Amino acid sequence: MEEIFEQEKEYLFVLKALNELPFPVGRKLLGDFLMGDMTNKSILKNNLYDLHNFSELRHLSPGKIEGLIEELSRKGLIEYSSSTYNKFIKVLGITRKGEDELINPTMNEKKISSNYEEVETKITSEDLEKIKDYDDFLGNLNLEQRKAVVSNHNKILCIAGAGSGKTTVLTKRVEFLVKEKNVAPEKILAITFTRKARTEMKERLKILEVPVKIETFNSFCEKILIRNSDEIYGRKFRVANYQDRLLAISEALMSLNVSLEDAIMDYFSESQRKNKSGYQLQNMFMNDCFSVLEFYKATRKKLEDFSKGVKPKDFLNAKRIYEIVQFLEIYMREKGLRTYSDQINDILDYFKGKKEVIPEFTHVLVDEYQDVNSSQVELLDLLDSKNYFFVGDPRQSIFGWRGSQVNYILDLMKKESVEVINLKKNYRSNSHLVQLMNESIRELKMGDLESNFEGVKQISLCNFGDERVEFDFVSKKILLSTVPRKDIFILARTNRQLSEISLELHKKRIPHVLRNDEHKSAEAKEGEVTLATIHSIKGLESEEVYVLGCTKNNFPSRAVENPIMELIKMYEYDQEEEERRLFYVAISRAKNKLIMTYSGKDHTYFITDKMKELITEVNY
Repeated sequence: MEEIFEQEKEYLFVLKALNELPFPVGRKLLGDFLMGDMTNKSILKNNLYDLHNFSELRHLSPGKIEGLIEELSRKGLIEYSSSTYNKFIKVLGITRKGEDELINPTMNEKKISSNYEEVETKITSEDLEKIKDYDDFLGNLNLEQRKAVVSNHNKILCIAGAGSGKTTVLTKRVEFLVKEKNVAPEKILAITFTRKARTEMKERLKILEVPVKIETFNSFCEKILIRNSDEIYGRKFRVANYQDRLLAISEALMSLNVSLEDAIMDYFSESQRKNKSGYQLQNMFMNDCFSVLEFYKATRKKLEDFSKGVKPKDFLNAKRIYEIVQFLEIYMREKGLRTYSDQINDILDYFKGKKEVIPEFTHVLVDEYQDVNSSQVELLDLLDSKNYFFVGDPRQSIFGWRGSQVNYILDLMKKESVEVINLKKNYRSNSHLVQLMNESIRELKMGDLESNFEGVKQISLCNFGDERVEFDFVSKKILLSTVPRKDIFILARTNRQLSEISLELHKKRIPHVLRNDEHKSAEAKEGEVTLATIHSIKGLESEEVYVLGCTKNNFPSRAVENPIMELIKMYEYDQEEEERRLFYVAISRAKNKLIMTYSGKDHTYFITDKMKELITEVNY
């Protein structure tokens, strides 16, 4: 426990060093100072080895220290500025926020590593007897899966690691309740996060002849709202479609006497506009405005003027977006239009005002619990079921930017009334990939997943001079691959990378389907490769996976494709750790073959020295 505490405080030595050093230093000198590198001439010349914090982080690798520096920079605790002697040289300095952090350290409070407590699954003799009674029904499930399916506990939380068969367990649990415990199907509600997951579960249960209600949060709310629309709204209503949203943005800009073209030019920088069509920029601008509106609705927060706290150079954008969102909030209500977050909020208000209309379910099962937000948790509480079955994985919590809070699942684990069952056996990836996955999130201090099969080691990290060569390499590898195209993923952190690799694939006549925020449910047909952002591919798997752009600029991402998200600082989660989890999600999609690529001098510091022992590195 003392070792974990020390690890969590490592970043403080970076701040202490900057506070103590007698002059501004660059990133390399700061790193060498903390590592105690006596070969650095500046350290010798200036007697820096006599300072108190010299070599305090000598036990860390250069990549780890670099990661700490970058994280502190992203969080505004340290900042880069031009050297007094040479404006082309960047030096580091501690900020006022960093000085406050030294006095009252709070940076790691929202990290999983500070809040997660491993709970070992206890299989008692009573459990074994119960499992034995249903031996034929449980088939080839492992011991932990079997316990999850047949447990009599009122509140169960399955921590289901990547590839651990959570959909199988969920489906089997529902079948068990209906066929073995004689629970009426209409008294069971299963909630998934995506329409695809909902469809998959419905199809499985249909085969098993188990007619249980499977819904997403939104479809569950929508059906009730439609049935009771007169009572709730007193008039017709509908969820805003693309044309509705575009018209709403146009009306908002008209009220501000600003053209859409001028708004886009002011909002996006030249680099952000590069290689994007007017149509793409229009959609990005519109989506960003509605994302802010959705965030406030999802978190049930009052919309306040978020332009007050931004830097002067960002004031115009922040003020304009605030005014647009303020307009949208009123406009949507007047036109009888609603967002997806409105669906849940309207149901919450309806249920709280008239509790007798709340549907009664004796069993509620919830998938992807690591991604719930405050409104969804409130809805689950209002249902007040006697039995809850939650499934989730903190390692794969990647939607904090939408208002999701990983602490809901972490807090649930600590409740005495909840039985925690760990599903650690990974059935998706070979042993080499599982080992790599475990190392990639070692800092989270969660238990390792276990592999189910050995497989052939096919993990590589390829370096290229520039992106053009990188993308050409990937497309040529696909042309030579013996794996069916449908079983190949190309994953990227940003939409820009996907657009550029798509052009390369077009040149080589490689059929492909694009899957991103605007095309979330696009699925590859026979002969097509899947191009996808990592956020849009969660929950899926493939034989051969390429992860593009494994640089320090992409992992963690510095590409601001959604400027307003950075400007208004509405994040309430640890961005750095979520970016690391996102990288974990990317590499954990692979069953047997993983090729990571990057251009330039350095790969992401998310690829640690321990990981590199498992990787074949190739320079092109």
